[in-house]
Amino acid sequence: MKNCKLTCLICSLMLMSSAAFAKPEITLCGELAQGKIIKGHGENLQKIRINGANHQVDKNGDFIFALPREQKERAVMEITDKEGNVYSYDLNIAPSHWDIQNIKGLPPRKVTPSKEDQAEIDRERTLVRGALKGDRLETYWKNGFIEPVQGRISGNFGGQRIMNGHKMNPHAGTDIAAPLGTPIKAAGDGIITLTAPNTFYSGNVVVIDHGHGLQTIYAHMNKINVKEKQAVKKGDIIGEVGKTGRATGPHLHWGASLRNTRFTPHSLIDMGKENPTCITLD
Repeated sequence: MKNCKLTCLICSLMLMSSAAFAKPEITLCGELAQGKIIKGHGENLQKIRINGANHQVDKNGDFIFALPREQKERAVMEITDKEGNVYSYDLNIAPSHWDIQNIKGLPPRKVTPSKEDQAEIDRERTLVRGALKGDRLETYWKNGFIEPVQGRISGNFGGQRIMNGHKMNPHAGTDIAAPLGTPIKAAGDGIITLTAPNTFYSGNVVVIDHGHGLQTIYAHMNKINVKEKQAVKKGDIIGEVGKTGRATGPHLHWGASLRNTRFTPHSLIDMGKENPTCITLD
């Protein structure tokens, strides 16, 4: 009888120990592919790391992370629960197709800038990089996103551009062609963290911070209607479509960045769909 009680006690302790250290069940919604944003959820989570980079988790267990254009076929996600236990998950990442654009007729100084122009380019990069360092606790991103301008997609994220015969870096956003002066809407709720006029490449540019390290970028604007530190709601008019900076015609360059990882901005809209594609990890 005593042996039976001892055996039952040991079994109970083993079950309790197993339950205590079982991997948390994690739900990921979105396309696990290069250049996409993913929304996740789990219970009792403290923090998350993707490929060694930390990401915030809100009080409800919700988080987001982005996969870069160059993401390899395997990503490692580490979850730390509120007791300090760390669990690892392997994510299989699908490849994405990137197009090639051959753009001619740009002013030579926009492709091979002079020393004076390089100083302006460095100033622009400093301004934009500073605006993309935000790590706000607010979760404005949970209110969803819309397309800031409707029009023809004239340049896709990740595409390789050849400008006047010179191969350039992959495109960091999506270009949406629209008539000059077309109103530009805030893609989502957030805080304006940058309004920079007359930058070398981006022309008139605005950055909105949506919380948890997520920002959207709006470039080549004809007019800016907002100010830094201003709160905006999804759909608010923040400016007009233009062709300032390095542009061959009126369009909006719409970019997205999550903790300095650039990704396809339209995947923000997919993330907020009523019935997104989701998987459960355990």
